[in-house]
Amino acid sequence: MSNFVVLLVEDDMFQREVLADILKDEGFEVIECTTGEAGELIVASTGTELQALITDHNLPGKMSGAELAHYARRRHPHMNIVIMSGTTVKPMPVGTAFLQKPFPPERLLDMVRE
Repeated sequence: MSNFVVLLVEDDMFQREVLADILKDEGFEVIECTTGEAGELIVASTGTELQALITDHNLPGKMSGAELAHYARRRHPHMNIVIMSGTTVKPMPVGTAFLQKPFPPERLLDMVRE
């Protein structure tokens, strides 16, 4: 199986660990960080091996998950991007999937695989 690399941006440690474990169990390689700014650096420094971005919308720091998604979309037009939030996110970046919290883990896996 090819290395499928997922960037997971979530400031809640428990949620991040749970989601990372689920993804790793499915064979994904997971890069974890807690802020949009850290996510932006990772998106900027990793090339095409980064296939998916999963980000919480409400993040500590100045950058929101939606802003990170916009940035990632500009850098990697074909990247699979999922924004998670307990509230609605407007405007949603083009071609970005929205996952309402709380959600069953299988739902996230389906969206990452799409």
